[in-house]
Amino acid sequence: MNRKKRTKKGIESIEKELEIHRKKLKNAIDGGNEELTGYYIKDIERLDKQLEKKKDILD
Repeated sequence: MNRKKRTKKGIESIEKELEIHRKKLKNAIDGGNEELTGYYIKDIERLDKQLEKKKDILD
């Protein structure tokens, strides 16, 4: 039961982080900062993979 609770909290946390990173990515693209854009794209991909793993564990 505790593992399920922790996993749900982890999913919520990753979703919040993804939302923040997507906003920052948009700002980086608008500002023309290529390095920062690349960083956020890679980080969003990493977080998406983590989110998928957590959701698989929950199922």
